[in-house]
Amino acid sequence: MSLFAIGDTHLSFGTEKPMDIFAGWENHTRILKEAWCDLIRPEDTVVLAGDISWGMTMEEALPDFRWLDELPGASKIIVKGNHDYWWLTMKKMQEFMEQHQLKTLKILHNNCYAYEDFGICGTRGWVNMDTEEPANAKVSAREAQRLDVSLTAAVQQHLTPLVFLHYPPVYGASCNYEIQEVLWKHHVTDCWYGHVHGRSMHRYAINGERDGVHYHLISGDYVDFIPQKIR
Repeated sequence: MSLFAIGDTHLSFGTEKPMDIFAGWENHTRILKEAWCDLIRPEDTVVLAGDISWGMTMEEALPDFRWLDELPGASKIIVKGNHDYWWLTMKKMQEFMEQHQLKTLKILHNNCYAYEDFGICGTRGWVNMDTEEPANAKVSAREAQRLDVSLTAAVQQHLTPLVFLHYPPVYGASCNYEIQEVLWKHHVTDCWYGHVHGRSMHRYAINGERDGVHYHLISGDYVDFIPQKIR
């Protein structure tokens, strides 16, 4: 049993939002599926670090959910991304998954999932990149709180936390200190994130240790749409 992760699948089987118009995204769903099927076994777990589907509602995203559900893997754990407009309350999302018999998809939201002796924790996070709009203080504080709740759940189960976010907590010289404070509080050593696209942006992404935390960029186009083995 192994643990993999990838961010930013940007699926659009249920809506008109082709990614092929962007450099580096040509045939990305075919490439992703081939790599996924080559690497991932039926008993494995995969974390999807946000921007899963372009569907505006869960009904629009359903073809994308079904596509993921049919891929190998016992569990696909979904973190919210900034483009996951279909996202609802935990109860409504779980009911939708059950209604449509999406048995391998699980939502990471104010909770954690056990993987061996590790706790899979995370949340969307919030902006800190110079190229984006200034961070909204209330949203940033809420995301930090959600991360704290997720990590606390892991601690209560005596699990070593592994953190998966959509937004990068650090990017170039910019930092989301509220998110970082939560990581430090819980002695997190590794954090995987997505959101960052294109070579001009990738070069400022942090891949390595910063202030005691090892950061790993796993956005789809950065890893050539190959799920990355974590454990």
